[in-house]
Amino acid sequence: MLFDTHVHLNADQFEDDLEETIERAREEGVQYMTVVGFDRKTIPKAMEIAENNENIYAAVGWHPVDAIDMTEEDLAWIEELSSHPKVVAIGEMGLDYHWDKSPADVQKEVFRKQIALAKKVKMPIIIHNREATEDIVEILKEENASEVGGIMHCYSGPVETAKECIDMNFMISLGGPVTFKNAKLPKEVAKAIDLKHMLVETDCPFLAPHPNRGKRNEPAYVKLVAEQIAELKGISLQEVEETTTKNALEFFKIQS
Repeated sequence: MLFDTHVHLNADQFEDDLEETIERAREEGVQYMTVVGFDRKTIPKAMEIAENNENIYAAVGWHPVDAIDMTEEDLAWIEELSSHPKVVAIGEMGLDYHWDKSPADVQKEVFRKQIALAKKVKMPIIIHNREATEDIVEILKEENASEVGGIMHCYSGPVETAKECIDMNFMISLGGPVTFKNAKLPKEVAKAIDLKHMLVETDCPFLAPHPNRGKRNEPAYVKLVAEQIAELKGISLQEVEETTTKNALEFFKIQS
């Protein structure tokens, strides 16, 4: 049994075969998923999918790339949705210095506001990080994000930073890149970090794991991520599946 902790089944890429995609995941043993909504378009769809499917949950937040578009009304909307029984986290949020749509200072302000909101509603957060590790860690410390904890989504940083995040009550989630032949850091993290601090994800439709790299990713492929972690750690696939699923259920406070 697997828990794909970060999916975007609310993306346009799944518009024509959403039910079939979910069924393929079930056939591969993916019993649980968290659909992440991160703007005005994707949040309602994430809620709809979670409400209509057993064992599929939602996270709601505001993506850093679109930070410049977030209003106080949007923040209030996220707060309102946080009380929904199927919403299990706030996010994804964070910093993204790869794209230049939202200035860094705006991204940081929106990031801090969402951490404050998560602390107010007592929910964990999901962190998006692209080329901004140092600033993200600094903000998490300054805002005392350890009070609620969270997930370092699709983690691609060094082992030392992963340990720093674990000390702040964060889980380390690995996705498709851990299967890429040239992905040195995720492989090092998979080997070094205790399984009790790890989650698995696809981030579908993005970052499909080998041998599907370059194709549309989907939740069924999270098994390939788990298989790679098992191989790197020299343990059984069953142990990876059982432990990461247990971790996710406890993290999201889901009664199995």
